[in-house]
Amino acid sequence: MAGGEEVRIGVYVCHCGLNIGGVFDCGEVAKFAEKLPGVVLSKDHSYVCSDPGQELIKKDIREHKLNRIVVAACSPRMHEPTFRKVVQEAGLNPYVFEMANIREMCSWVHSDRPEGALEKAKDTIKMSVARARLLEPQPEIRVPVIDKALVIGGGIAGITAALSLADMGFKVYLVERELSIGGHMAQLDKTFPTMDCSICILAPKMVEVSRHPNIELLTNSEVIGVKGYIGNFEVKVKKNPRYVTDGCNGCGACVDVCPVYVPNEFDCRLGPRKAIYVLFPQVVPCLYTIDKDHCIECGLCVEECERQGLYAINLEQESEEITLEVGTIIVALGYDPYDPSKNHDYGYGLYKNVITSLEFERMVTAAGPTRSEIIRRSDHKHPKRVGFITCVGSRDERTNPYCCRVGCTNTLKQAFLIKEHYPETEVYIFYVDVRTESEEFYQRLREMGVNFIRGKPSEVVEDPETKNLRVRVEHTTLGRMIEVEVDMLILTIGVEPPKGLAELRTMLHIPAGPDGFLLASHPKLKPVETYIDGIYICGAAQAPKDIHTTVGQARGAAAVAAGPMALKEVIIESLTSRVLKEICTGCAICVKYCPFGAIKVKELRKPAEVLEAACKGCGTCSAECPVNAISMRHFNDEQILAQVRAAPETNPESKILAFLCNWCAYAGADLAGVSRITYPASGRVIRVMCTGRVDTDFILEAFKMGANQVLVAGCHPGDCHYVSGNLNAEKRIEKFRKKLERLGIDPDRLRLEWVSAGEGNKFAQIMREMTEKIPKYREEALKFANR
Repeated sequence: MAGGEEVRIGVYVCHCGLNIGGVFDCGEVAKFAEKLPGVVLSKDHSYVCSDPGQELIKKDIREHKLNRIVVAACSPRMHEPTFRKVVQEAGLNPYVFEMANIREMCSWVHSDRPEGALEKAKDTIKMSVARARLLEPQPEIRVPVIDKALVIGGGIAGITAALSLADMGFKVYLVERELSIGGHMAQLDKTFPTMDCSICILAPKMVEVSRHPNIELLTNSEVIGVKGYIGNFEVKVKKNPRYVTDGCNGCGACVDVCPVYVPNEFDCRLGPRKAIYVLFPQVVPCLYTIDKDHCIECGLCVEECERQGLYAINLEQESEEITLEVGTIIVALGYDPYDPSKNHDYGYGLYKNVITSLEFERMVTAAGPTRSEIIRRSDHKHPKRVGFITCVGSRDERTNPYCCRVGCTNTLKQAFLIKEHYPETEVYIFYVDVRTESEEFYQRLREMGVNFIRGKPSEVVEDPETKNLRVRVEHTTLGRMIEVEVDMLILTIGVEPPKGLAELRTMLHIPAGPDGFLLASHPKLKPVETYIDGIYICGAAQAPKDIHTTVGQARGAAAVAAGPMALKEVIIESLTSRVLKEICTGCAICVKYCPFGAIKVKELRKPAEVLEAACKGCGTCSAECPVNAISMRHFNDEQILAQVRAAPETNPESKILAFLCNWCAYAGADLAGVSRITYPASGRVIRVMCTGRVDTDFILEAFKMGANQVLVAGCHPGDCHYVSGNLNAEKRIEKFRKKLERLGIDPDRLRLEWVSAGEGNKFAQIMREMTEKIPKYREEALKFANR
């Protein structure tokens, strides 16, 4: 403590109702904590995060002159900001607070082993108290925020988010990969459950975007690079050439003279378009585009445009890169429909009369290729019997195991449209379950005569003469196999993460779940925030969802993104590095390893300098410094080593010490808790911001203390929130294994793993595997610890 001030720690153990208190005795844990060095007060409480719980902490700080606070409750990723604010309101620096995770890491994952959960909870609090004794007040770092936002994706989510921010008075850049904004909603005929015309709802919003003075629309463009931090992002955008300039007035004269016809992708290739075209009649911006892959460069469009006096076609146009400076970013990339041609699901791609639900949408739409006529592709006749198969490309381990969440309602809508257009048509829906929020609509279809058959079809066979389709299915309600003959079969396809999402999330350092969609910071408390401050998500980029849910989430993302821009500055965490100038030799190794260029050595052999606004606190520089001349605020060596030494004080040979990066591996371990995935209680977790922070001295100290094994787990390569921190850790650890061998320590006792925030199952499995090896290494662990 600075100035020799006495450390006075208060410990508060939360029952969290029965979430913690139902697994082990929280009163016993509080009594245990009371005996730890530096602790002057220890209490248990039903809900420490509640108003009474928070007021209790404030009261005790004042009455007992507490200067360090430890709360043993849920994950610090949930309530650390809450309790930092509590101690700050009581007059303390927020960084003298420490949180012990005894819910996600103990009670929820070891509910089947209450004794192990209790022992682990005690160790977890002991480690937190050891760290708390060494915590120091940290300065407040304020960063100015650029009051401009970037929205990536121009579907209904991006349109809503952009308009919401623009209406608040903020400048917005809306970047869309396609030639027009509108997304998949522009392809739909009607919207469920009101059966409103989709484009009638969407088109006015699209026009509003194009006319809004605060929105700069960048279509046919893509984000190719992102640097910076909340308030100060630098984004590179590539504008692809249209070969038609802004001088185009959308007259369409060029299309009339173009001799080239190609399948129209917007109409799911059911109809043609020209080599110079617009995606659909209501496009925004209303600019034509030349498809260079199919253009024969006959020059007829150029001549016609010049005849109109516009000179808007430039066949030599090239791509252009621009740089945008923004304070916040919203990702609204949408989804891609599942492609059943990959596996020829139910004969799709082999039988002409098997189509997808999206193809049906284009067929039934008035502006579609058949002008709302529902016809068979084989003979262009109206089908008299139509079948739907739901969950194609969703709820299937062979394709996508998750529910697409919109398939059932979409099927009901489309069945209604068929009965509305052709009331005499027989409609059969083959379903696994009907998951819809509109029971009334479902009942209405049954009254209209739609046949619901519960069962997943096993086979679809085409009659070579009539081109009709025989659907073979086990009718689970009747308990027998049946065969239904239909003229047309519509596959209700699922949705997948959109093309480019994986590449974009790598640029933004946002983790994805096992399904490939982006993960929110917390599914309940922070549903639109990501793990990266200043970057938000909405719509189907986060998970499959319907239109009205998407619109609500987009408004929420805009509201949250507006906060820092309205305040014009943010307070960032004081987790930056600082150079101990009296030790620094000016070797510049730290400069080499800093992924953000936040460290400079202006003159060789002179002490390095840190630009705190650019430093993200990964700690790689500290771990790589050969003379320990760089210390990390709030995660310094002494604090981490204190945890290392506290963890294995009792029965060390049976314990595994795990260094988990905050953003991925720790989040993955949290997810295991939230999902109640049980595993052995042998691990003791130390949270670090990045695996790049894990100094080999920490690992060696763990083995010296007798730890059975050490786990270092971080983000997957390419997903590191600190660009290259995990890769630097990998190189350092692989090199360190040779030193372990020389010391007589089996290198296999040190394990390096990549665990994403969505891989709770993987983390649990790692802990099971390492626990199984405890007997193998027990004797060596004891032998080394007794040296």
